[in-house]
Amino acid sequence: IFVDDFDFDYFINLLYRYLSPDKIKIQKYYYPSFFGQIKILAYCLKDNHFHMLIYQKNKSDIEKFMRSIMTSYSMYFNLRYHRTGPLFESRYKSSYVMGDDYLCHISRYIHLNPRCWRRYKYSSLRYYQNSPNPVWLDVDTILDQFSNRKAYYDYVLEDEISHNQLNEIKHSL
Repeated sequence: IFVDDFDFDYFINLLYRYLSPDKIKIQKYYYPSFFGQIKILAYCLKDNHFHMLIYQKNKSDIEKFMRSIMTSYSMYFNLRYHRTGPLFESRYKSSYVMGDDYLCHISRYIHLNPRCWRRYKYSSLRYYQNSPNPVWLDVDTILDQFSNRKAYYDYVLEDEISHNQLNEIKHSL
């Protein structure tokens, strides 16, 4: 679903478009704003899929937000690559997150998703480390669970180390 850097950037711009506190107008059309209804807590865009940890204020907010994002991106992609039909294999999948521990675990899973996760450009991890985050990304909800940014990074690193150790044991057996 992402062929080159321009595609990744376009998708990220859609996040800004739909989550900006300002109404965005492009060619006489005002895009709906989900600012205050939806917060993205973590994300990772990969070549053939993406992960987003989303907080919704009301029960139907994610459905409307995802429909807007996925429709806009599909229209862009089909126009750019001279294709027709659906881009996404199926409807997005979601699950309810209960508790701060699970919330942190999901953010860690998302940030570890790319193979070279430390330097991966299309992940929210860099905003958890030190970069100023965009208006549409809420890193504080997760970072408030830790004493500082380094503690969160150590939490992510700890899971990578244990995962690598389990893989070594698995292959040695």
